Amino acid sequence: MAKPKPPVQKNETIKLTFEDLTHEGSGVGKVDGYPLFVPYGLPGETAQVKVVKVKKNFGFGKLLEVDKTSEDRVEPPCDVFYQCGGCQLQHMSYSMQLDMKRNQVKNAMKKIGHLEHVPVHETIGMDDPWRYRNKIQIPVGQKEDGQLMTGFYQKRSHNIIDMDTCVIQDEMNDRMVESVRRIASHLGIDAYDEESHRGVLRHIMVRTGQATKDIMIILVTRTKKLPHKDELIDELRETFPNVKSVVHNVNPNKTNIILGKETTVLWGDEYIYDTIGDVKFMISPKSFYQVNPTQTKKLYDQALQYADLRGGETVIDAYCGIGTISLFLAQKAKKVYGVEIVPEAVTDAKKNARLNKMDNAEFYVGQAEEIMPWWRNQGLLPDVIVVDPPRKGCDEELLKAMLDMEPERIVYVSCNPSTLARDLRVLEDGGYETKVVQPVDMFPQTEHVECVTYLTPKS
Repeated sequence: MAKPKPPVQKNETIKLTFEDLTHEGSGVGKVDGYPLFVPYGLPGETAQVKVVKVKKNFGFGKLLEVDKTSEDRVEPPCDVFYQCGGCQLQHMSYSMQLDMKRNQVKNAMKKIGHLEHVPVHETIGMDDPWRYRNKIQIPVGQKEDGQLMTGFYQKRSHNIIDMDTCVIQDEMNDRMVESVRRIASHLGIDAYDEESHRGVLRHIMVRTGQATKDIMIILVTRTKKLPHKDELIDELRETFPNVKSVVHNVNPNKTNIILGKETTVLWGDEYIYDTIGDVKFMISPKSFYQVNPTQTKKLYDQALQYADLRGGETVIDAYCGIGTISLFLAQKAKKVYGVEIVPEAVTDAKKNARLNKMDNAEFYVGQAEEIMPWWRNQGLLPDVIVVDPPRKGCDEELLKAMLDMEPERIVYVSCNPSTLARDLRVLEDGGYETKVVQPVDMFPQTEHVECVTYLTPKS
């Protein structure tokens, strides 16, 4: 028997009431049980919607006009919010954003992990959810009059939306980008053109230390030569005395990856510094360092609380990066072993340990799923294992290695609720019990949410 046709047609305009939100923040409304996903729609609203795509079991719409407005709808402070792909939620009150993120985690726990009994706390938010990012990497384009422009890409495209300010960036980052763009334009430095693979300046990247106010500027070019580099550096230093480092990165490839392999310090220091809590960090152009230090402190404090360290424990930190979580743990643990696949990150982690005079943290290059079984064979049995994997979650072999080590606690920090729920299911089936999940809003105005949770052996 043939399935009934969808009750809507492409290009049809309909009246729709939104009941829910997707994990990306789109409104969900139903026509005779058939769901339509509509960006910028909010639950409780009724709106005129144009149907733009019809699939067998669901469709997509475009918001034309809101007839009945939610109390949670706010005016986005950014002029290009509806064109730019950087943020998704500026039209939504901050309290609704925090609720949406908690629900996203609860849904993943229920549908993917089958762990609906595990408490998911309210999302830890920011007092001021703007101007929080300490790193900007922004593509450079060229206007018809030859002047340079900078801006993020339009959604699902590589068209640069020309913008002067970004309301989630540290204001200093904004000013630095604007200055580099203005000076480079004045000096006649051409922007890189993706289609022809010609031109020079691809990206401007700025990193700032929130606590120290240090600034590092990274200029990413297609060419090995950066024209007028001395004049550019002189003007920047004159305008901004806080600039500690100007770096040139060469990326000659036709690629979406921002940074190339070759990096040279043109002027100043190889690193800038920042602190999170009592721990100081050296940050290089390629360091993975959390972009929101205010919330990182809250996230790491939670991880430390869940690790429940009393001073005599041995801890393994898988995916340790430049040692950010490891060194937080080392403040309370007897010994911390960090493992990370990126050699440069391990070099930075060792430097950060020396910088903080912490001799109870050791760092190793390699894949955690290979190193940990080797450690176990050497007799290393940790009391606590901490993992903070990339979005794809933990490798199956790593989860097995964690279970084989039988720690008293596992602390899992995650940037993806779906893979977190999947991995927690494996750990639960392996004899551990998930105690609680704490969402933390590291990226206000966007769909992303971080979580920290802990597990103990089932009694």
